[in-house]
Amino acid sequence: MAVEINKEAFVELQGRLVETTSKLKQVQVQIRSKEAEKKRSFLTLEELDSLPEGTNTYRALGKAFVLEPKDELIKEQQTKAEESDTAIAALVSSKEYLERQMKDVESNFRELLQNSPDLARQVMSMSVS
Repeated sequence: MAVEINKEAFVELQGRLVETTSKLKQVQVQIRSKEAEKKRSFLTLEELDSLPEGTNTYRALGKAFVLEPKDELIKEQQTKAEESDTAIAALVSSKEYLERQMKDVESNFRELLQNSPDLARQVMSMSVS
């Protein structure tokens, strides 16, 4: 009876571990994406700043290019960079939360296996074969 309850707890913890790992990977990918977006905005800003006043600047609009004032493009890139910073901060806090959840699940695994030697033996026999 106790072994059956421990097996159910083990399966539940295993599911939580897989789910948390998956979410953590998604957040890490999103962080990398936002950092790349931020860097692209920063590099674009540097190039725009180096242009002399009165230079014709264009915005890509699908396959066409539309004449835009330099100041508008600079504001747009600054906004993108700020939005990326905000998103990165939110994603980092989410990542930290998921890492804490992961540690909790891992400690619950350890505790469950330490308290149930029979379950630990079964798990070890499954992973060996």
